[in-house]
Amino acid sequence: MVRGIYIGRFQPYHNGHHKVVEKISGEVDEMVLGIGSAGDSHTKKNPFTAGERMLMVTRAIEEFDVPSYVVQIEDLKRNSIWVSHVESISPSFDVSYSNNPLVIQLFREAGKEIRQVPMFDREVLEGAEVRRRMENEEDWQSLVPIPVKDIIEEIDGIRRIQKINESDSER
Repeated sequence: MVRGIYIGRFQPYHNGHHKVVEKISGEVDEMVLGIGSAGDSHTKKNPFTAGERMLMVTRAIEEFDVPSYVVQIEDLKRNSIWVSHVESISPSFDVSYSNNPLVIQLFREAGKEIRQVPMFDREVLEGAEVRRRMENEEDWQSLVPIPVKDIIEEIDGIRRIQKINESDSER
């Protein structure tokens, strides 16, 4: 049995993440999805809470027929122990999936198998672009799985992003 881990901030979980997870699900028997920067929320870069992101990921991946676990991974200021931190809060895993150069380096230095995955339509399928469209009331819905769209609407995520991005001079 092979268990793989894929870590992302998922701010929000979008169709690019979904295609990566779909690919991973075809290579492993079980998946661990790590919610990175779990302690951050209500900022321009990280507007959603870890709990909201867990809900987005959990509902979006229901369509894949692979047992999956979602864990929260808070940031550490010490990269040298980051992999052991991930291992301490996650089910054990055999392979890590990432395209992030730092994550790749840290897993390699820890002697872990790492696989890179293709990125899909990166110019559009990127969290910053999804959030920009939300802020400007442009089409963001087509960039996320339907369950994620529903959760963002349920929590009034657009209003949150718009409020977070206001400056004091606009009041």
